[in-house]
Amino acid sequence: MNQALRAQSQSSDGPAYAIPLDQIDVSNPEHFRDNTLWSYFERLRREDPVHFCRDSLFGPYWSVTKFKDIMHVETHPKIFSSEAGLGGITIMDNNAAAQLPMFIAMDPPKHDEQRKIVSPIVGPENLARMESLIRERTSRALDELPVNQTFNWVEKVSINLTTQMLATLFDFPWEDRAKLSYWSDVTTALPGAGLVNSEEERMAELLKCAEYMTRLWNERVNSPPRGDLISMLAHAEGTRNMSPQEFLGNILLLIVGGNDTTRNSMTGGVLALNENPNEYRKLCANPALIASLVPEVVRWQTPLAHMRRTALHDTELGGKLIRKGDKVVMWYVSGNRDSDEIENADHFIIDRAKPRHHLSFGFGIHRCVGNRLAELQLRILWEELLRRWPEPMQLEVVGEPKRVLSPFVKGYESLPVRIRA
Repeated sequence: MNQALRAQSQSSDGPAYAIPLDQIDVSNPEHFRDNTLWSYFERLRREDPVHFCRDSLFGPYWSVTKFKDIMHVETHPKIFSSEAGLGGITIMDNNAAAQLPMFIAMDPPKHDEQRKIVSPIVGPENLARMESLIRERTSRALDELPVNQTFNWVEKVSINLTTQMLATLFDFPWEDRAKLSYWSDVTTALPGAGLVNSEEERMAELLKCAEYMTRLWNERVNSPPRGDLISMLAHAEGTRNMSPQEFLGNILLLIVGGNDTTRNSMTGGVLALNENPNEYRKLCANPALIASLVPEVVRWQTPLAHMRRTALHDTELGGKLIRKGDKVVMWYVSGNRDSDEIENADHFIIDRAKPRHHLSFGFGIHRCVGNRLAELQLRILWEELLRRWPEPMQLEVVGEPKRVLSPFVKGYESLPVRIRA
């Protein structure tokens, strides 16, 4: 948030305070594209931390906006369900992709069984093996960047590097790797926002993903087990007999999970340091601060703005009665700015005492399985950036970012930058 936006968010002025409380709809995608969300969430945290919105683009829903209330929902899966059949894990329950069965949209015990199958690929031993490959690719991508010319950081770096990583995790044909980031975007896009115009069009595109991935599955199920995600799913007892819908659901989950968090944090970090030049100077003076910069970037960016649950029975939260079947949205993007839980939460501080104290990866049984891989990629990126361009503001943002029109993926379509050499 730039200084003007921060000043606005800390006052009781502006449109967020000019409308009746019961008319606030923080799911409005325009707030995320225009970066005007902050004061709305601030008002809800102050005045109505568990807030009911009766009418929105996505139907009625509860907003949970305080850190501790979000933690309560996260840690009570027997009360707040993730099941796809009840609506799944996003507010966008009219999204056909979100209704597919996938392990993030399951409750225990099936969730636990399927998560355990893929988790070794991001275990400590495998991460150690991948580090040199990630560094080599990051170095190559940075060395190919134009110097003293304006270019789109999202395209040249963020999408480039995350797509390469996805191709490695799936052992996906290298020449077709751009399909992976495209399918990720198709999965989460709002109809009419520029990528797909309807749910039918979305599913038509994603069925192409299913067809391609099924071909890879058939090759690997008849071969000895290997270390890629498709082979893991094909050979494991808990996933080898998945329905076509469940197979596609889990594939899309792994694609989106491996794409959005890292991609948008790679961009968000560049923007945050440019908006906070004192922190950029601090980093350049002490590159060891990369260790705390990375989780602070992930908190500050909050690449997935929310997760959703469905109440399995009547329950009370924050003094409000939530009915069985109600849609409950945990706004990570708000919890990460909760000053009752995070000191100076509205400030980007790269040397925080507890930088990992945030909600961006979720918590409890659904905590992001690939969080350490994301942090590894971000750490290496900043190590290699500072090695090449060690002066403050050498990597300079030279125009406004174009943000994604979505209340779920809090990301960027473009960020114009220039490297001053």
